[in-house]
Amino acid sequence: MDDATTTMAAPVHLMPPPEPPKPHEGCDMCRALVRERTEAARAGDWSKVADANVEIGRHLAGQQK
Repeated sequence: MDDATTTMAAPVHLMPPPEPPKPHEGCDMCRALVRERTEAARAGDWSKVADANVEIGRHLAGQQK
């Protein structure tokens, strides 16, 4: 027989997901990306939701001065 002692691993602590980026008001590009993100969420396509969030974030970064 094996005398190895087994123990449970430490618990995993997950953080809540980050807040989605907020679009600029009146921006047509932001509006289109939010629409895409909303449709993807309704369809359960979370990969596409994440992609839309990245695109909104990049778009917003390009708009700041």
